[in-house]
Amino acid sequence: MVKGLNPTIIEQIESICAERGVRLTPQRRRVFELICSNRRASSAYELLEQLKESEPQAKPPTVYRALDFLLEQGFIHRVESTNSFITCCSFNTQQHFFQLLICDKCGDVVELEDETLISLLAENAEK
Repeated sequence: MVKGLNPTIIEQIESICAERGVRLTPQRRRVFELICSNRRASSAYELLEQLKESEPQAKPPTVYRALDFLLEQGFIHRVESTNSFITCCSFNTQQHFFQLLICDKCGDVVELEDETLISLLAENAEK
């Protein structure tokens, strides 16, 4: 496990995977741990370099398959503008609406889940 990572998060996604009947393989788990431990959004190749520290044989398809699984399960989000990935703050719900705030200066990404903002966006989209 990644140093400083809250083990409760891993227990939660393991439980969710068991409920859904899907498998959290060691590689999927490790990629998720790396995303959680990074302070910023991570690209697939950044994750690959980190993964190679513990699994030198890791190749890009390993990371891409893990990312596809984690996205499909709602455990992470893809930041389209930077082609990078962050942990979802509401991964215990099947679907939720959110906004990603990206700092132009440092590139940090924060997930925001604000019902008022969602309502305003939906209202304006209907016009």
